[in-house]
Amino acid sequence: MMRKIIFLLLLACSTTLMAQTTKDKTAILKVLENQRQGWNKGDMDSYMQGYWKSDSLLFVGKNGPTYGWQKTLDNYKKGYPDQSAMGFLTFGIKKVEFLAKDKAFVLGSWNLKRERDEPKGYFTLLLRKIDGEWKVVVDHSS
Repeated sequence: MMRKIIFLLLLACSTTLMAQTTKDKTAILKVLENQRQGWNKGDMDSYMQGYWKSDSLLFVGKNGPTYGWQKTLDNYKKGYPDQSAMGFLTFGIKKVEFLAKDKAFVLGSWNLKRERDEPKGYFTLLLRKIDGEWKVVVDHSS
């Protein structure tokens, strides 16, 4: 009888955790989709809403590490000054893995279709749930 009770308790806990994980995964994918839509509208400020608005945000790209939300926004605006430079962005999400209840790792690919070229690459993200919202706190894109 005791084993049955323990089994049922474990089952209930794992079902709750699975539901939470599914809900959080959906929320993370929504953050990334909102970023993609903002980018494709040429709205860099909307794109940046997926990032943690903090001086501790870390973005690592081809020019090395950049700290801070504002500096990251400034770099994006410098590198992608208009809609034609921004092109049309698509993501290919390869993996979403939870490291803790409030931390997740994302692996994906990005592809930009522009009039004259089609750059592409990969990204790894660390997201944290901050004040109930998932935000990118580290972005390494290549």
